[in-house]
Amino acid sequence: PWLFRDVDLLLDPRERLGVIGPNGAGKSTFLDVLAGRLTPSEGSVTVGSTVALGMFDQRGTDLDPAMRVDQAVAGPTRAPDWEDARFLERFWFDADTQRSPIGLLSGGERRRLQLVLTLRAKPNMLLLDEPTNDLDLDTLRVLEDVLEDWPGAVVVVSHDRALLERTVTDVFVIDDQHLGRRRPGGFGAWEEARRALLSAGRTPALGAKPKPAAPTKAGPPKAVPPTADARRRSLSTLRRLIRDAERDLAELEHRREQLAEALTKATADHQALAQIGTEMAEVQAGLGEAEQRWLTLSDELDTA
Repeated sequence: PWLFRDVDLLLDPRERLGVIGPNGAGKSTFLDVLAGRLTPSEGSVTVGSTVALGMFDQRGTDLDPAMRVDQAVAGPTRAPDWEDARFLERFWFDADTQRSPIGLLSGGERRRLQLVLTLRAKPNMLLLDEPTNDLDLDTLRVLEDVLEDWPGAVVVVSHDRALLERTVTDVFVIDDQHLGRRRPGGFGAWEEARRALLSAGRTPALGAKPKPAAPTKAGPPKAVPPTADARRRSLSTLRRLIRDAERDLAELEHRREQLAEALTKATADHQALAQIGTEMAEVQAGLGEAEQRWLTLSDELDTA
């Protein structure tokens, strides 16, 4: 079976593309194909001769636990310099931690270091697979700032609405039928268009093929289709569930804004900062779940 198909995509040198779709649609595999980790069973991926790829995903790379953090960033051919130190400080590695062995880092610090290593290599094609997973709020803000000024192309798979709205200009949607299409205008424009279509009534699924005409030859009696009332009830239920998901998204977005404001006022209260960070992580997870629910229900309504 196909994971995804009919993909025709050209990435420009300053591309800002978000990849979205339901779980299992093939978003991470799509990035693996772009990165050359997987070969498509049909078609091809052409990479320009000057393209330098960098990828940050959940797998990461193996790191020598005995190596110092700053030396890992500098690489094997030179000594760490002030630019390495400044970049590490930007991602919350203080001077002592920079000189520490990687083996002493916590899981979150290792995740941050993997991100630093990817960015410090300065690829002109940056592929990010759920980059906000397991990152604290401060690191998320730094990442958004870095991506906003990134000199090359960025392709990001994420359920984090705030990250997508800030960093991408177009979205590439892989739907539950495994068809992929580019949609201009970023995540906000795509979501607004989807909501407008849903409020206007049922619309064909993205990339859906027309249904074949009924056969003309005589055959066995056809099953009686559901009544119009039964179908309307089904569509009505889906629309209600979509409205519920949208309400949850709005409430969680509002709570995230409240927490972000509280964070700026609690800079000296470490206990309060820890509590805010914990709740922020819960809110982020809730946003991802609500967004996934909204996408799944919307696709179900499209094909109802």
